[in-house]
Amino acid sequence: MALALSGGGDSIALLHVAAGWARENGRRLLALTVDHGLSPDSAAWTAFAGQAARDAGADWRGLHWTGPKPSTGLPAAARRARHALIADAAREAGARVVLLAHTADDIAEGEVMRDEGSTLGRLRDWGPSPAWPEGRGLLLLRPMLDAGRAEVRDWLAARGAAWIDDPANDDPEYARSRARSSLLPVGEGGPKGRMRGDRLSGEAAPGHPTLTLSRQNDGSAAVRSSPLPTGEGSFEVGRGTDARTLAAVLVCAGGGDRPPRGDRLTGLLTRLRSGEAFTATLCGARIEAADRVSITREPGELTRRRPPSLPLTPGVEVVWDGRWAVTTDEPGWSVVPAAGRMAALSDADRAMLKTLPPAARASEPVLIRNEIAAPVLARTAARARSLVEERLALALDRMTHERDLGAVFHGETLRNPLFST
Repeated sequence: MALALSGGGDSIALLHVAAGWARENGRRLLALTVDHGLSPDSAAWTAFAGQAARDAGADWRGLHWTGPKPSTGLPAAARRARHALIADAAREAGARVVLLAHTADDIAEGEVMRDEGSTLGRLRDWGPSPAWPEGRGLLLLRPMLDAGRAEVRDWLAARGAAWIDDPANDDPEYARSRARSSLLPVGEGGPKGRMRGDRLSGEAAPGHPTLTLSRQNDGSAAVRSSPLPTGEGSFEVGRGTDARTLAAVLVCAGGGDRPPRGDRLTGLLTRLRSGEAFTATLCGARIEAADRVSITREPGELTRRRPPSLPLTPGVEVVWDGRWAVTTDEPGWSVVPAAGRMAALSDADRAMLKTLPPAARASEPVLIRNEIAAPVLARTAARARSLVEERLALALDRMTHERDLGAVFHGETLRNPLFST
């Protein structure tokens, strides 16, 4: 497992809990600390986190957000960079789970921020990494969402543990700091209406709070409204599908990392529910609504704005178009879209393409060697796996345990995580 360790009270508490759990269950724990380079004290904080991790018996690695920093939107940019750095390091170490130390107070602060117009997503106790494609195949777990920040610190103080308090958390320039301040009643030290739970009740092994690292889902909810896979990266949805499901299908099928704007998503939902027959594009995905509603990658974008060929290094996995992970053992290959090259494929490759929905064929990855026109389907010349199905299953809460995660290569039996129970 990996753990995001800032050195603040919440992450130090989770470090102590997770380290105890890892020892008892024979698991390796890797703590990851991101130095954003935004404070003159950041190097000292990073060193403190490293020592805390080693003292707890965990492995540790420091990461650095380098390069220019934006003059606006700094918290959001730092959050994106932090998630990407942690995801890359976690995958490199072989972890499939990243623990995050958010508490009930973070939920309350997020609600305040959304009321003030923020588009910040809601925290869940488990879900996919928001970094794409860095976070592919990773599950985020937040086991302390039932605990309040004050009780976490009381628990730490009782153990004699030290932690860092970042002054930026009290800086009214930032929306989260303002939200945090608004939740502090006059004369009291805790947020108003804070949710309390028993995650820190000490009911687990002596000296360690309760920690739930895996959750089960019986799959009984919304199965009939789940998208139906019709081929790698292609889906059918019902006209009455909900906004969250439709947004997830669009983002995953399009291979991007930004959800659709609310007004555009609402407009698309209205057209679907009206029964109208139409073709539209959103988030890089193509929506064809007729007797059935199919969603695939929009192949026209790969023709109008043809991406440059992506060179392959033998033995190194690369992500192409946000939808495919490709690895080859031979030098000289590059990945390009099938658009404009399908006629040059072999008879066997063209026959394989015909098994896919027509709109999905041009967006298939093919390999060319040394930029010459001799394309072959990536799935026949390399190890190519679609990332879309697992990504969508994670986004729709259809994967609830680390054992659900795993590579699916062409030629193997494809699990259907969208409908698994």
